[in-house]
Amino acid sequence: MRKKWTPEKKHIVGTRPDLPDGVVKSAGRVLQILEYFDEIQRPANVVEISEILKLPQSSTSALLRSLVAMGYLYFDRLARTYMPSCRVALLGNWVNHPLFMGGVALQCMDELQQRTGDAVVLAIRNGVWAQYIHVLQATSMARLQVTRGALRPLAASGTGYALLSTLPDAEVRKICHRINAEARTGSGFAQVATDALLPTLEEARRTGYAFTTDLVTPGGAVLAMPLPVTDGEQALVIGLAGISEVQKARRTELIATMREVLATHFPPR
Repeated sequence: MRKKWTPEKKHIVGTRPDLPDGVVKSAGRVLQILEYFDEIQRPANVVEISEILKLPQSSTSALLRSLVAMGYLYFDRLARTYMPSCRVALLGNWVNHPLFMGGVALQCMDELQQRTGDAVVLAIRNGVWAQYIHVLQATSMARLQVTRGALRPLAASGTGYALLSTLPDAEVRKICHRINAEARTGSGFAQVATDALLPTLEEARRTGYAFTTDLVTPGGAVLAMPLPVTDGEQALVIGLAGISEVQKARRTELIATMREVLATHFPPR
């Protein structure tokens, strides 16, 4: 007899981001479904997915049935669960960022996870946010579980600092001006003290990393380093996310490990 499916109960740090303004909701939710499967890497039923998307079960069922009809999901009638099909795996194979060709960035993340036990995140700039585009969850006992797709303030987070450190101060000032303009409209953005931020970014440039604790998530810490890119490529940052007190105690060790792993996978040219 097949084992009955039961959802996993995990503590996830960081809320799942809402759909940005201007996004067609049905399209956005389809992508959120696929991203969620990529995050959990197991079957899921309609109840779990509707809770994640904060949608009525009827609407979620309609989306899932549509994806099954198009061949992107497989429906297990006995277990009443859904799972991505091989067709999903073929999407995007033709897109090759230089850091993903040969899997070098993902290999780097794998090694960092194995050596540290912490969650490993890959982040890019998305407007005035740093966004986690890929996440490997922590394996250590004292751990945080990080949400893929999560947004972090570009001017007030570890991954954000690392991304901004790759830009000249003039560009940083323009970004801060935009954030502060948004804040004045009551859009929920926090004001940024640009003159206080610039020394932080200069320190990140000098050391090659940004380290923050309790800045976005109470009790959470991030050690972030930019990955090497060539002119014209989108900046990428890799980070270790963990418990603040643990990260602070291991800071020297984690910095040395990250530098060693990055130097191995991205040797100087």
